[in-house]
Amino acid sequence: MVADPVENHQATQDFLANSSGGPTVLRILLGTQLRRLRQEKEISRHDAGYAIRASHAKISRMELGQVSFKRRDVDDLLKLYGVDEREQREALLGLISSANAQGWWHKYGDVLPHWFGVYVGLEEAASVIRTFEVQFVPGLLQTEGYARSVIRLSRTATSDDDVNSRVRMRMHRQRRLSDGPDAEIPAPRLWAVIDEAVLHRPYGDSKVMREQIEHLIEMARRPNITIQIATFDMGGHPAAGGPFSIMRFPTPQLPDVVYLEQLNSALYFDKYDDTSGYAQTMDHLATQAPLPSQTEGILKGFLERYGD
Repeated sequence: MVADPVENHQATQDFLANSSGGPTVLRILLGTQLRRLRQEKEISRHDAGYAIRASHAKISRMELGQVSFKRRDVDDLLKLYGVDEREQREALLGLISSANAQGWWHKYGDVLPHWFGVYVGLEEAASVIRTFEVQFVPGLLQTEGYARSVIRLSRTATSDDDVNSRVRMRMHRQRRLSDGPDAEIPAPRLWAVIDEAVLHRPYGDSKVMREQIEHLIEMARRPNITIQIATFDMGGHPAAGGPFSIMRFPTPQLPDVVYLEQLNSALYFDKYDDTSGYAQTMDHLATQAPLPSQTEGILKGFLERYGD
């Protein structure tokens, strides 16, 4: 059923009122809005692509926020979708420049895997990040020494300069955790469940591991960070499939996004049928694992393991 023009206009105003955040989120927001307008007019991706001299695949990538936007293409699509009001059109077109801007992480493009840039952009805009790790301490909680030891194992870090650049980028990502409430985008709420195996697996020498565990203790005391250790005593748990992260955003138009990192690529899920399962798994993990109030005691036990 085709939407009423008044409802269409109001939906656009609601969208614009929540269009804050970095370029990755703006691309996804603008793409989501274009998809909504197309579907309300019951226009196929094939016909939309024909209107801008492109394929249906390009329309799909635009609607998912995976590509930059050309003003001419967006203008033609808005005409096709019946967005005739000048103020409404210009407001949407005005987002293109910001959506196409490069985030701070692009300066690390020489060492940044192409598939990871999307994640960094989403992480930058998230208001809640929930993560489960079985191999490493989560990147947002790593010390510089620990991160350096992990990154040196990567096949893509081929020189000391590459390693140093990737360590700097990882430290830069962590700055958001300490942003104050007056920041343009306040610090996110981070909830990390870390498998006990991570603490048994040394990266670097004992000094590096002690510093990392002390850092986890310090971070767990912050009001916006919760850390739980999934101990071996738990036995089996529903996240046996491996690590994953769930990101939630302050913008109502954006769905939760689940991130699964693989050896040379990554998967992103945003459909509710997919994300809800991971959210339930994370809930089960948080329920089964020792309480956050017990985390410091567990971590102090591992400090003894790595000496004084």
